[in-house]
Parts: sequence; C-alpha cells; structure tokens
Amino acid sequence: MNDRSNILTEQRNPKSILLDAMSALDAVRLMNEEDRLAVEAVASISTDVARAVEIVAERLSKGGHLVYVGAGTSGRLGVLDASECPPTFGVDPNLVSAIIAGGEDSLLRVWDG
Repeated sequence: MNDRSNILTEQRNPKSILLDAMSALDAVRLMNEEDRLAVEAVASISTDVARAVEIVAERLSKGGHLVYVGAGTSGRLGVLDASECPPTFGVDPNLVSAIIAGGEDSLLRVWDG
C-alpha cells in the first residue's frame, strides 16, 4: 500500500485538533470558515469544473453513464449521490452508479479505529 500521509487531504487539520474541547460556537465558526475555504477553492477553478460538467453532460447525452469511484468517505458520498439521482432528477437508475472500494461491506461497516 502506498503511503499517502503527505497528501493534504489525508492529514489532520491542525485547526480542528482540539475540536472536542471547543465550545459549540467556536466549533461551528471553525466549520463555517473551513467550508468558506472549500467554496473559494472551487471558485478558483470554476472554469475547469464547468468544463468537466460539459464533458459529462455531452457523454450522458450520447448514451454514456456517470460512475463515481471512491474509497472511504468519498466512496460513500459517491454512492449517496448516485442513489439520489433517480428520485431527485427522475433519471434511469442505471444512468449514475457508484463503486466503493471494499464493496457493500465497506459501505456499511462502522469504523472501529
């Protein structure tokens, strides 16, 4: 297995190390600030995100499918998003699907540390 501990998304956020000791208000403010940073990061690459949306839309219009692939939280979010597409947008359940590393067991397993 490759060591990915140097990747920013795999590191602990130093701002939240004492999250459990923060007041509720400080924790909410911290989460709000971190959410703002995420929104700003996406805004800085909005042209690239829009191009990705255009590519996916083009492929879907030609009979393609959207498949999310992920592990851990990203895999669970892909499954969640794919499962919401039929009821939310009325699309065929096979149009958007998801693959999560470890399969169904990984999706449903409670992490035990």
